[in-house]
Amino acid sequence: MAVMAAVRRVLELGCTLGEGPVWDAARECLWFVDIKNRRIHSFDPATGRHESFGVHEQVGWVVPATGGRLLAGMKDGLHLFDPALGTSVHVADVPGEPEGNRLNDACVDLQGRVWLGSMDDGEEAPSGRFYRAHVREVVAQGPDGVCITNGPAVSPDGTKLYFTDTLARTIHVADLAQDGSVGAARVFAQVSDDFPEAYADGPVCDAEGCVWTGLWNGWGVARYSPEGKLLQKVDLPVANVTKLAFGGADLKTAFVTTARKGLDSEALAAQPMAGDLFAFDVAVPGFAAPLAEFRA
Repeated sequence: MAVMAAVRRVLELGCTLGEGPVWDAARECLWFVDIKNRRIHSFDPATGRHESFGVHEQVGWVVPATGGRLLAGMKDGLHLFDPALGTSVHVADVPGEPEGNRLNDACVDLQGRVWLGSMDDGEEAPSGRFYRAHVREVVAQGPDGVCITNGPAVSPDGTKLYFTDTLARTIHVADLAQDGSVGAARVFAQVSDDFPEAYADGPVCDAEGCVWTGLWNGWGVARYSPEGKLLQKVDLPVANVTKLAFGGADLKTAFVTTARKGLDSEALAAQPMAGDLFAFDVAVPGFAAPLAEFRA
């Protein structure tokens, strides 16, 4: 299933835990985070310009929001981040979250609602779950009792959400109603059946409704059909591959975040590009999502 794609390193960073890539069409740049180093990064592929912003807490993700700011999921809740000033303001708590949890991944659906997940920062307790955030409200919605959540990802027609249980190496799918309610989750793909050493990490859908997932300890990204059948794998030169985002004017450039976390000195010597940002071209583009709607 491996596909020979021309994977290129586009940014040398050495992120401890690079995550959450998302394309910003208005600014024509990619946003992503380094969770453990508490940094928000932007990258302009046309000019090669890179900016980095330090924040006060672990930041799991950012998404472009209305009003020219970014909505950021940090360990202490949701913040609106102003990239022009490099400052953020707390706008919401995530209700019922244990002290040892943090936020980990997110997406925006076709109505501008943000779907996000939490996890045990110690990666041991099944204390994570999924939420929907919209306008001023954060409500629990979707699977719970998960140690490490990833996703969700939304289908291009907005009718399905994909939820990843990383330690179970499983991607689930649930029906998404127009009003934002979610049906019962069912198994979409058991990633360990295809990649016995890998853990499913961040998912994202392309315009054909196929699901791409990062493969932690899997040395690449994998693409599954809307029916959950493995279609292809793109190999990368690092083991811990976290998530993919479609960017560029035609949304046909796949940007991929990676991590150094969990690698010992021997592994790091063998993977000098671990934690860097990579890219490759795809035949099927992603699809544009609206700005996140959340206000203070």
